[in-house]
Amino acid sequence: MLISLTTTGARSGRRHTVQLGAVPDGDTHLVVASAGGADRHPAWFHNLKANPRVTTEIDGRASGAIAVPAAAEERDRLFDLVVGVAPGYADYQRQTSRVIPVVVLHPEDPDAVRARAAGDELVALHGWFRAELAALRAGAAVEFTDDLRSNCLAFCVGLERHHMGEDYAVFSFLQQRFPELSPALEQLRAEHVKVARLRGELSVLAAQGAPSTSDFDRLADELTGHLDREEALLVPLLNALPDVPWPKVG
Repeated sequence: MLISLTTTGARSGRRHTVQLGAVPDGDTHLVVASAGGADRHPAWFHNLKANPRVTTEIDGRASGAIAVPAAAEERDRLFDLVVGVAPGYADYQRQTSRVIPVVVLHPEDPDAVRARAAGDELVALHGWFRAELAALRAGAAVEFTDDLRSNCLAFCVGLERHHMGEDYAVFSFLQQRFPELSPALEQLRAEHVKVARLRGELSVLAAQGAPSTSDFDRLADELTGHLDREEALLVPLLNALPDVPWPKVG
């Protein structure tokens, strides 16, 4: 079947419409960013990565949707499903070394009211963690005072609560709503485990003595990379949703 997909330009902010083949899958539709087997993703795919809120038109009926690229093995499963309906996509994949994305178009509730931009909240919260960790590293390089010790322990508790909230509320919500994200979310959960180990070591050192700058450096390197990956995956999607059970720190 054919579908008209309208996205918002990642740089221009202008609306762009393309005609694509689509495969129904339950309540969703699957579209493939094949670009005819070219070595680069099509422009519409980059647009929806930046802004997942899209408009679809099927048989003359327009409606809103949330576009989510499938991750890892879920992408492979859905690609096989598409190829079973439209075998030509397998030929496109053979023509290029890039993994051709499969995008799941989830219908948007027309009655939903967008309460807040949860992705912006995530960025702001991550900004606080980054700033606090930078201040702790700078302070430890001079003198690990009692005030710095208290700030360090508070930082570790805040980070623990944040990741617990993500694991049990946000990630679970997103996995239920968007199953194609499950592999990527499980990877973020695995990163939480590694961060938790480093955070625990830092808490013990802070309670018993004075952590060195290298102790902060190890946590900073791991945490910074994790926050960057999480933001790249989740911020556009969270900002596109009307309601997300985003936890607060403190």
